[in-house]
Amino acid sequence: MAVYTRLGAEEMAGIIAAFDVGTLTSAKGIAEGVSNSNWLIETEQDGPDGQKRPRRFILTMFESRTEIADLPFFLDLLDHLAEHGAPVARTMHDCEGASHRLHRTPDGDKALALIEFLPGVSVSEPTPEQARAVGGALAQIHLAAANFPASRANSLALPAWQQLLADCGREGLESIHPELGRIVERELALLAARWPADLPRGVIHADLFPDNVLMLGDKVTGLIDFYFACTDLFAYDVAVTHAAWCFSSDGARFDPALSTALLEGYCAVRPLSKAEQAALPLLARGAAVRFLATRAYDWLNTPADALVTPKDPMAFARRLEFYANPENARTFVDGVSA
Repeated sequence: MAVYTRLGAEEMAGIIAAFDVGTLTSAKGIAEGVSNSNWLIETEQDGPDGQKRPRRFILTMFESRTEIADLPFFLDLLDHLAEHGAPVARTMHDCEGASHRLHRTPDGDKALALIEFLPGVSVSEPTPEQARAVGGALAQIHLAAANFPASRANSLALPAWQQLLADCGREGLESIHPELGRIVERELALLAARWPADLPRGVIHADLFPDNVLMLGDKVTGLIDFYFACTDLFAYDVAVTHAAWCFSSDGARFDPALSTALLEGYCAVRPLSKAEQAALPLLARGAAVRFLATRAYDWLNTPADALVTPKDPMAFARRLEFYANPENARTFVDGVSA
């Protein structure tokens, strides 16, 4: 499971009591995710009729990749998007009105937040109609955040990819795959020379994988895990979501029907400009490098006793080679121009 910090039963009960959401009845570690520790929390709370009412939440403890100083941005953003009708969970503020708390652990103080539970499941084999709905939901949050007053630089933009991959070292990358060092060197040089700076920008999710989307049938019921959200190019967010949704999990198979539906869904809510359309192939290469970089670093550096299995970096190296092939540029024409 993706739980890096272990909490005892008494610790967990004390944490939940601070939020005044009822008596803790269950806490289960959640396997999805690789950056933070997450638990599904169940409580019982007295209702207005005196009957016990079950409630469910997600408790997140923020690990090394999340800066505590960024939490007001992330958590206020959730509340803002929910207030503007986006399918996003609200934060549960504690008894003192705070959106997050610090908890002392053997590794030092760590922040935690309690988030409203939303119904739905994450799909592993999306259909075109589901991809269309996800595209529309992504555009919806881009528009809903237009008047969000805060901003945050993208901490996992090109300079971070360069640093993470330098930390992996050529030898480390080639221990993952003999060609990976060459691929990384080629792409970093191209992206540094050509990355666009003058496209429309605003608050983006930056990590909208299928396990960060809850669905019931073809309807999106929740977008979750906004802890990479930042101010950056809208079209880059589209590229990230395209890379996350339109390939098999190992990156070996591209699904054109998912691609077309995802892009049509997005453009039906927020049409992309001609400049954004033209930049999508390059932005998709950047999106692939971003996830290749974090996966490669985790592959080489995750402790052996961590309750998480690092994800294969080559799944995004394969996506990268697809996007780097000029013959595949038309991928972004279908759907965008429909």
